[in-house]
Amino acid sequence: MKSPSAEKIIVALDVATSKEALRLASLLADEVGLFKIGLQIYTAEGPPLVRSISLLGPKVFLDLKLHDIPNTVAKAVEAAGKLGVRMLTIHLSGGSEMIRAAVSARSNDLLLLGVTVLTSSTDETLAETGITGKTSDQVLRLARLGVANGIDGLVASPHEARMLRAEFGDKIKIVTPGIRPAGSDPGDQKRFATAREAIDAGADYLVIGRPITGASDPKAAARSVAEDLAR
Repeated sequence: MKSPSAEKIIVALDVATSKEALRLASLLADEVGLFKIGLQIYTAEGPPLVRSISLLGPKVFLDLKLHDIPNTVAKAVEAAGKLGVRMLTIHLSGGSEMIRAAVSARSNDLLLLGVTVLTSSTDETLAETGITGKTSDQVLRLARLGVANGIDGLVASPHEARMLRAEFGDKIKIVTPGIRPAGSDPGDQKRFATAREAIDAGADYLVIGRPITGASDPKAAARSVAEDLAR
């Protein structure tokens, strides 16, 4: 049986082929709680990969960041529910009508997560799109919109997790990408933290990709994260 710490780990299968995704998932199935399937691999391999990953045991986090007209998003949420995924993302910037449509279409065992501001974004990125003010203000604005319209959880960087937990308490789940080991290369992440820092800030789940999947021993890397969280 997996430890509570291992169940908090979501491994991002950000790879190019089903063969590589299944190799990693088979290797890590006993070490983590969920696997994230994002746009790259879902576009390449589609629903059959979701079904194959699900057979290995851990649940699937389908990270498609849906953002479209309400009816289209609702139909996509319904389809994801039929696939049996545990988590699915929508962009909260789609507005209240879209959020409510998504919430009404989700199955009972699907956690619908609202994306606030991507961890690759900064104040300057937002300014380019006409949004003035701090990134943290926009995160909170969108989070309040999502919670008011029935979202189950939020995706936000470790830098905003403490603020969101203070604002909403245990009403929502917080899923945190942008996790990097201390001293490692952050890559394209601008707002990142270590796994321990993110959990201490209030995150329920951690999305970890390259620090595990790119390690020489992915199983050992996943176990190291879980052990660090258990301390």
